[in-house]
Amino acid sequence: MDSNKPPEFFLDRSLGKHVAAGLIERGWLIHRIVDFFPDDAQKTDDEVWMRFGLQRGWFPLHKDGRIRGKEAERRPLVEFDAPMFYLDNQQLQIAEMVRRFHAAQAQIYRRARISGAACYAVSTDGIRRTWPP
Repeated sequence: MDSNKPPEFFLDRSLGKHVAAGLIERGWLIHRIVDFFPDDAQKTDDEVWMRFGLQRGWFPLHKDGRIRGKEAERRPLVEFDAPMFYLDNQQLQIAEMVRRFHAAQAQIYRRARISGAACYAVSTDGIRRTWPP
């Protein structure tokens, strides 16, 4: 990855269009799953959409931390030697989701630029690696 170019991210449908818009307003390079998969990827496995984005150099953003515990969903991360980032709380309001991602932007960008398959939880205190242990 070119260190002068900001990383690009692929948002899972669970984050919705308002989170995407909020991050784009703050200068993030965001691609929405709805723009590439029919029916907002309702019938698309996580492994499929994640691989699609990672093939293009887009890092997955979502709010489902359970993905980190599923080998099939981690497989694209290993294959592309890339991290993914998820909110540590699935019950947040849109404004708080945007705030947490944006507050951790420097940490997220730094990890996106470093090779290594990993899952990172995004919380009020920044990011922490949750896989591999």
